[in-house]
Amino acid sequence: MAVSKQDRRNKIRRRIRKDIVGTESRPRLSVFRSNKEIYAQIIDDVEGKTLASASSRDKDIAAAASSKQEQAALVGKAIAEKAKKAGIDTISFDRGGYLYHGRVKSLAEGAREGGLKF
Repeated sequence: MAVSKQDRRNKIRRRIRKDIVGTESRPRLSVFRSNKEIYAQIIDDVEGKTLASASSRDKDIAAAASSKQEQAALVGKAIAEKAKKAGIDTISFDRGGYLYHGRVKSLAEGAREGGLKF
């Protein structure tokens, strides 16, 4: 029987999460992508706390961008800005089982432009 897309993504996600763990000094930038929206969180896995979050559902991002790729770049810049306010400058990037292209790549490049180091 064929493996569904969701099962395949979850398998890749588990493999990634074996190696990537967010600490206080280097938290994890987690990405979730749905068909319409994209979400990003900076997480300290040791404490189990979300330190900052941004999404394409935020009013200023939804109004400013026209394409989903542009929205992803703005979400990356917004999460970088919130991270700077929280005193975070280096992160581990968790692509969440998605391929590193398209919206996920735009979000990562936007975060880099905002000043985050991967």
